[in-house]
Amino acid sequence: MNKWLGSSAICINEHGQMLMVLQGKPEEKKLWATPSGGKEPGETFEECCIREVHEETGYQVQIVEKLQVKQDEFVEVHYFSVKIVGGERKIQDPDQLIYDIDWKSIDEIERLELSFPEDRIFLIDFMRRNGAFINENY
Repeated sequence: MNKWLGSSAICINEHGQMLMVLQGKPEEKKLWATPSGGKEPGETFEECCIREVHEETGYQVQIVEKLQVKQDEFVEVHYFSVKIVGGERKIQDPDQLIYDIDWKSIDEIERLELSFPEDRIFLIDFMRRNGAFINENY
């Protein structure tokens, strides 16, 4: 069995809020996650991250740094800190799995139903450490 490979973007705005998307299949419960998705053949993890953010949110981003890799025998996800460099908030997901785009505070992330609840502590810790790193105008 092949391992699923993907990337996830961590983006904080000038208010210390994280960019999140509400996602799920039409017949399933919708849950919040950072913009993320599967790597296409020939694509780097960085390219995947940039493409997924644009598809899911409409924003153009630039990679700031690689944060971590989460993996087990089935999945390998590369997490990147990103900053917005253009675009505008717009759902244009070709898979039609995104239902909302929003900026969430630490308090909200502590309570949200997440697609990947195992990421909650990592996301909150990142927000606490990097609240000063901002994306101006977004």
